[in-house]
Amino acid sequence: LEGNAVDQTIFEGHDLTMVNIWATFCGPCLDEMPDLGELNTQYADQNFQIVGIVVDVLNQDLTYNEEQVALAKEVVEKTGASYTHLLPSTDLLMNKLIYVTGVPETVFVDSEGNQVGESYLGARSKEEWSEIIEELLAEVQG
Repeated sequence: LEGNAVDQTIFEGHDLTMVNIWATFCGPCLDEMPDLGELNTQYADQNFQIVGIVVDVLNQDLTYNEEQVALAKEVVEKTGASYTHLLPSTDLLMNKLIYVTGVPETVFVDSEGNQVGESYLGARSKEEWSEIIEELLAEVQG
Protein backbone atom coordinates (compact mmCIF):
# COMPACT_ATOMS: atom_id res chain seq x y z
CA LEU A 1 0.00 0.00 0.00
CA GLU A 2 2.95 2.31 0.50
CA GLY A 3 4.23 1.83 -3.05
CA ASN A 4 7.23 -0.34 -2.17
CA ALA A 5 8.10 -3.38 -4.28
CA VAL A 6 7.78 -6.67 -2.40
CA ASP A 7 8.95 -10.16 -3.30
CA GLN A 8 9.42 -13.56 -1.66
CA THR A 9 11.99 -12.09 0.77
CA ILE A 10 9.10 -10.63 2.79
CA PHE A 11 8.83 -14.06 4.44
CA GLU A 12 12.51 -14.40 5.34
CA GLY A 13 13.32 -14.06 9.02
CA HIS A 14 9.81 -15.09 10.02
CA ASP A 15 9.08 -18.68 10.96
CA LEU A 16 5.40 -18.07 10.27
CA THR A 17 3.53 -15.43 8.27
CA MET A 18 -0.23 -15.07 8.39
CA VAL A 19 -1.48 -13.85 5.00
CA ASN A 20 -4.91 -12.29 5.37
CA ILE A 21 -6.76 -11.65 2.10
CA TRP A 22 -9.38 -8.94 2.55
CA ALA A 23 -11.57 -6.40 0.79
CA THR A 24 -12.71 -2.90 1.70
CA PHE A 25 -16.41 -3.88 1.32
CA CYS A 26 -16.12 -6.89 3.65
CA GLY A 27 -17.57 -6.25 7.11
CA PRO A 28 -16.09 -9.38 8.74
CA CYS A 29 -12.67 -8.48 7.25
CA LEU A 30 -12.76 -5.02 8.78
CA ASP A 31 -14.13 -6.31 12.09
CA GLU A 32 -11.17 -8.65 12.64
CA MET A 33 -8.44 -6.22 11.54
CA PRO A 34 -8.00 -4.53 14.96
CA ASP A 35 -7.44 -7.98 16.53
CA LEU A 36 -5.00 -8.90 13.77
CA GLY A 37 -3.04 -5.72 14.49
CA GLU A 38 -2.81 -6.75 18.15
CA LEU A 39 -1.81 -10.32 17.27
CA ASN A 40 0.92 -9.05 14.95
CA THR A 41 2.44 -7.16 17.87
CA GLN A 42 1.78 -9.91 20.43
CA TYR A 43 3.64 -12.60 18.47
CA ALA A 44 6.33 -10.44 16.82
CA ASP A 45 9.03 -11.71 19.21
CA GLN A 46 8.26 -15.29 18.11
CA ASN A 47 9.32 -14.71 14.48
CA PHE A 48 5.70 -14.18 13.41
CA GLN A 49 4.17 -11.52 11.19
CA ILE A 50 0.90 -10.72 9.48
CA VAL A 51 0.67 -9.53 5.88
CA GLY A 52 -2.61 -8.29 4.45
CA ILE A 53 -3.57 -8.41 0.78
CA VAL A 54 -6.41 -6.14 -0.28
CA VAL A 55 -8.16 -7.59 -3.32
CA ASP A 56 -10.70 -4.99 -4.42
CA VAL A 57 -8.24 -2.41 -5.72
CA LEU A 58 -7.88 -3.50 -9.35
CA ASN A 59 -9.67 -2.15 -12.39
CA GLN A 60 -10.79 -4.58 -15.08
CA ASP A 61 -7.61 -3.85 -17.05
CA LEU A 62 -5.57 -4.86 -13.95
CA THR A 63 -4.40 -1.32 -13.20
CA TYR A 64 -4.83 -0.06 -9.66
CA ASN A 65 -7.96 1.93 -8.87
CA GLU A 66 -6.50 4.89 -6.98
CA GLU A 67 -9.77 5.63 -5.15
CA GLN A 68 -9.91 2.04 -3.86
CA VAL A 69 -6.23 2.15 -2.86
CA ALA A 70 -6.91 5.36 -0.91
CA LEU A 71 -9.91 3.68 0.74
CA ALA A 72 -7.78 0.66 1.68
CA LYS A 73 -5.19 2.96 3.30
CA GLU A 74 -7.98 4.67 5.23
CA VAL A 75 -9.34 1.30 6.42
CA VAL A 76 -5.89 0.20 7.61
CA GLU A 77 -5.45 3.44 9.54
CA LYS A 78 -8.93 3.35 11.11
CA THR A 79 -8.72 -0.30 12.17
CA GLY A 80 -5.22 -0.11 13.65
CA ALA A 81 -4.09 -2.93 11.36
CA SER A 82 -0.55 -1.58 11.33
CA TYR A 83 1.07 -4.56 9.65
CA THR A 84 2.19 -4.69 6.01
CA HIS A 85 -0.59 -4.61 3.42
CA LEU A 86 0.05 -5.51 -0.20
CA LEU A 87 -1.62 -4.59 -3.44
CA PRO A 88 -2.06 -7.68 -5.62
CA SER A 89 0.43 -8.10 -8.45
CA THR A 90 -0.53 -9.86 -11.66
CA ASP A 91 1.52 -12.90 -10.54
CA LEU A 92 -0.25 -13.02 -7.19
CA LEU A 93 -3.59 -12.61 -8.91
CA MET A 94 -2.96 -15.45 -11.36
CA ASN A 95 -1.31 -17.84 -8.87
CA LYS A 96 -3.53 -17.40 -5.81
CA LEU A 97 -6.20 -14.75 -5.87
CA ILE A 98 -8.23 -16.20 -8.75
CA TYR A 99 -8.81 -19.20 -6.48
CA VAL A 100 -10.12 -17.13 -3.55
CA THR A 101 -13.85 -17.81 -3.26
CA GLY A 102 -14.60 -15.40 -0.42
CA VAL A 103 -13.04 -12.93 1.96
CA PRO A 104 -11.53 -12.89 4.40
CA GLU A 105 -9.38 -15.86 3.48
CA THR A 106 -6.27 -16.53 5.50
CA VAL A 107 -3.32 -18.78 4.81
CA PHE A 108 -0.12 -19.30 6.75
CA VAL A 109 3.30 -19.69 5.16
CA ASP A 110 6.79 -20.53 6.38
CA SER A 111 9.97 -18.50 5.87
CA GLU A 112 10.21 -19.75 2.27
CA GLY A 113 6.61 -18.93 1.38
CA ASN A 114 5.34 -22.52 1.52
CA GLN A 115 1.82 -22.92 2.88
CA VAL A 116 1.57 -24.35 6.39
CA GLY A 117 -1.70 -25.94 7.46
CA GLU A 118 -5.02 -25.25 5.85
CA SER A 119 -6.64 -22.21 4.29
CA TYR A 120 -9.16 -20.47 6.56
CA LEU A 121 -12.26 -18.94 5.02
CA GLY A 122 -14.06 -16.36 7.16
CA ALA A 123 -13.15 -14.22 10.13
CA ARG A 124 -12.12 -15.60 13.52
CA SER A 125 -11.98 -14.14 17.02
CA LYS A 126 -8.66 -13.03 18.46
CA GLU A 127 -8.71 -16.08 20.74
CA GLU A 128 -9.35 -18.47 17.85
CA TRP A 129 -6.52 -16.94 15.82
CA SER A 130 -4.20 -17.17 18.87
CA GLU A 131 -4.85 -20.90 19.15
CA ILE A 132 -4.19 -21.44 15.44
CA ILE A 133 -1.05 -19.26 15.49
CA GLU A 134 0.39 -21.05 18.54
CA GLU A 135 -0.30 -24.46 17.02
CA LEU A 136 1.31 -23.57 13.69
CA LEU A 137 4.29 -21.84 15.34
CA ALA A 138 4.95 -25.01 17.35
CA GLU A 139 4.77 -27.01 14.11
CA VAL A 140 7.21 -24.85 12.12
CA GLN A 141 9.59 -24.21 15.01
CA GLY A 142 9.72 -27.93 15.88
